[in-house]
Amino acid sequence: MQPMKQISQILEILANGENYLFTLADLRAALPGAKVGAFKALLSRAQKTGLLRRVCKGVYLYPRANYPAGLVLFHAAAKLRADAFNYLSLETVLSDAGVISQIPLNWITLMSSGRSHIVDCGDYGHMEFIHTKRKPDDVADQLNYDPDCRLWRASVALALLDMKLTRRDTDLVDWSLADELV
Repeated sequence: MQPMKQISQILEILANGENYLFTLADLRAALPGAKVGAFKALLSRAQKTGLLRRVCKGVYLYPRANYPAGLVLFHAAAKLRADAFNYLSLETVLSDAGVISQIPLNWITLMSSGRSHIVDCGDYGHMEFIHTKRKPDDVADQLNYDPDCRLWRASVALALLDMKLTRRDTDLVDWSLADELV
């Protein structure tokens, strides 16, 4: 069977509303015998034909799956840094709680045990990972798992502390509301 048809059939079987994003390792496992050059060419063809869409480096979306469009950036962040300790914080959490007035469009901020980095996801937006030396045990009591985003989410108090520790601009913070929530 031709590799393009093979990967198309595998994606059709595996993809659904829960599993619609695939890493390079996921896709590579579907074609273990393909040489590196052939695999890269196959990914390029899959994008040109619309079988896959590149979300960011190393993460691809299968557009035929029924996926939650507003959560792609969050799900991609969880996939991209699955090997690190990450949690939503900073402006993303404060905006969701109404503590800052501006809503960051197509931009999510996460604290990460990995390196600080802004990941450009094209039409999907940006992920901003800010390095933290904290261990999960240090902040476990201030985190809640968000099953919709598939990520841990900081409390408002922790997000405010992260803002201070990372020296982020706090001019937009409504401190009277923040004090009520903390």
